[in-house]
Amino acid sequence: MASDQLENGLPPDEALAYDYIVVGSGAGGGPVAANLAEAGYRVLLMEAGGSPDSYDYQVPAFHPAASENKEMSWEFFVRHYADEDQQRRDSKYTPERKGVFYPRAATLGGCTAHHAMILLYPHNSDWDEIARITGDDSWRAGKMRRYFQRLENCRYRTIQRILQRLLRWNPSRHGFDGWLETNKADPLMILDDRPMLRLIVRSAKKALFANANWLTQIWHSLTGLFDPNDWAMASGKRVGLRVTPLSITKGRRLGTRERITAVQRVCPDRLHLLTGALATRVLFDADNKAIGVEYLPGEHLYAADPNPRDARTPAPRQVFATREVILSGGAFNTPQLLQLSGIGPADLLQRHGIEVLVDLPGVGANLQDRYEVTIVNRMKIPFALLNGATMKGPDPGEEPDPQFRFWQQGRGPYTTNGAVVSIVRRSAAARAAKGPPDLVLFGLVTNFRGYFPGYSREVRAATQYFSWAVLKAHTNNHSGTVAIRSKDPTAMPAIDFHYFDEGNDASGEDLEAVVEGVQLVRRMMDGVRRLVAEETVPGPKIRTREQIRRFVRDEAWGHHASCTCKIGAANDPDAVLDSRFRVRGVRNLRVVDASVFPRAPGLFIVSAIYMIAEKASDDILADARAG
Repeated sequence: MASDQLENGLPPDEALAYDYIVVGSGAGGGPVAANLAEAGYRVLLMEAGGSPDSYDYQVPAFHPAASENKEMSWEFFVRHYADEDQQRRDSKYTPERKGVFYPRAATLGGCTAHHAMILLYPHNSDWDEIARITGDDSWRAGKMRRYFQRLENCRYRTIQRILQRLLRWNPSRHGFDGWLETNKADPLMILDDRPMLRLIVRSAKKALFANANWLTQIWHSLTGLFDPNDWAMASGKRVGLRVTPLSITKGRRLGTRERITAVQRVCPDRLHLLTGALATRVLFDADNKAIGVEYLPGEHLYAADPNPRDARTPAPRQVFATREVILSGGAFNTPQLLQLSGIGPADLLQRHGIEVLVDLPGVGANLQDRYEVTIVNRMKIPFALLNGATMKGPDPGEEPDPQFRFWQQGRGPYTTNGAVVSIVRRSAAARAAKGPPDLVLFGLVTNFRGYFPGYSREVRAATQYFSWAVLKAHTNNHSGTVAIRSKDPTAMPAIDFHYFDEGNDASGEDLEAVVEGVQLVRRMMDGVRRLVAEETVPGPKIRTREQIRRFVRDEAWGHHASCTCKIGAANDPDAVLDSRFRVRGVRNLRVVDASVFPRAPGLFIVSAIYMIAEKASDDILADARAG
């Protein structure tokens, strides 16, 4: 933190206006705040949570525990279905909360403090589509790649790094000088674990030959060095085996927290961090110009906090900006904050007694996510790779386990997120539409069957399980909603995804794609059945295609919520933002987070959010220079 902060985290010159106020320190807001401060502006970065440091945060393998760490998490419970009978078929449903657990972070760094650190580059078609619908060519894929190059510090393409340094030749279009270091897990770790090695090799072989164009698939994988972030991979429709890049440095998590604190050390007078500040509304002048933010001081004020504060709600405070306010609260909280500020569907605001500033029906609409399920296998013997692993840091005075000691030396399985292999595919529907890859299968050395309260304890105790996660991206469903329940800023909004045919996937393509993924995983596991004691999820009773459909419909989940304040064309009545992230109908207010996308990009979303943070920084600074 900056050295001039008071004990409660409030800068002493609160009465003075900042140039910019950024609400939210995640993958969108954190880099924007840092970039603006580096450019010479005074920036206040507001974060509802605190900045606790713990092994759950630091150790990559402990990311499930990080997502349930009560000092830095928010516990949302969402509806997958409005139909109560259908909703209750989900084994992860929590009746007393009337929903399914959806972990979010409330801490410095936002969700980069608990995510699985997977950094997969989006598909070029994602960017080209935004350019098409807005008419803004700055969103073209070729131009957007430079933002990835700006932020990345790729450490796993050594030869390409040397060629870039010596010859300025970089066909991979990786970045080598950015703040976000990317690495890959050490493949040598698994060589001494023969069962795991056999499982990975034979499964990958099955997946490879399941593709009719397997020779082409091999060629594409080899030419891209199995690297999903190589420019050649992003610019086509290539599928196959991938080795997943992770945002990890020296075996430790790396996210926006490290970017923020690094800039603070250099610019302590320009970047101020206000933690324990729950934003309640944006302040406007008579001309609908954003001039500041009202907030409640103190941690544990929000209803999603697992340790809610018992004391009376504190009196609100206000901070002011002379230039702009930037909202980066994420796909749930940004639309909530806009609605509380009088920007959103007029009927919703009026129903809750909020004066309508701008009637924007798209605020909180268009909620999207991936669909995910897992196929979990209990192995006959524990994996040797995890010998002695407790999957937790030592308590004070406790002897650390042997794998933790390896982690302290920057090696061993704790330096990874647990994913040992990934396979990118195109579903039958994607192939027919000549679309980008929409399925990724990744193998996890754990017992993971989705999110529910206490799931991280189940994951932590599993050293004899192997899970295949099936993730369906580029989903058709965009009928989800986020809507305030009242004008109380500490209350959680209603979050309804309307999965599958309850939404607008009438064709059933999303459901069938996930079913395809489940069936492929089972074929992949056929070659290693003698290593498996039993399939625990879905289990041996789920065999026919119709049974698998029911399993997917009942048990699917997601964790990449997005698109609730979408960018769109000027004539789109549901568009909330223009192509430069500006909120329609008001001035000096922007949104930079996962909510801005018209369609959820790529296979994993965080890389796209990092990229738009860089683009938004350029747009904001260009507008500042233009006056």
